[in-house]
Amino acid sequence: MTDFKLHDTDSAPEQAKPLLENSLKGFGMIPGLHAVMAEAPTVLDGYQKLHQLVLDSSFNNDETTVVWQTINVEHACHYCVPAHTGIAKSMKVSDEIIDALRDETPLPNDKLEALRTFTLAVTRKRGNVNAEDLNAFYQAGYEHRHVLEVILVLSQKVMSNYINHIAETPVDEPFQKFAWQKAK
Repeated sequence: MTDFKLHDTDSAPEQAKPLLENSLKGFGMIPGLHAVMAEAPTVLDGYQKLHQLVLDSSFNNDETTVVWQTINVEHACHYCVPAHTGIAKSMKVSDEIIDALRDETPLPNDKLEALRTFTLAVTRKRGNVNAEDLNAFYQAGYEHRHVLEVILVLSQKVMSNYINHIAETPVDEPFQKFAWQKAK
């Protein structure tokens, strides 16, 4: 059991208070991950900026969810899989896509499956993908820009997944109904 504090706007370091206010405005609550990150205001600031950059990427909602959840599931993040299930539902991503990602079963179309396969290659190979990985991704209709944007999302997810593992961040109440464990 770790002893990371879940900060609120009263207990957080001064630099983190406006960042937590942003969380409240954006989510209607302070997500547990943000409450943990507030201990190091630059970490929370970086995470929030990365999150916005991911939302501003060229990926549509389905594709963003595929990259987020592929990484979350691969990293077995007890917090992010339920949180991004709720986020995906709010983004109007279909249950078929959400369930396939959570259950590691085939996605409903080849292009999304190619995105998941490439994201897994980048994650598992720590960026050392080969020509076959890249060619399959390009043949599915993706471009160099998308390669770079997968890495952007991975950067965000490394922060959140690793912090949640170490801090054992409790799943927020709105997402507890989406509790998840990696299949063996």
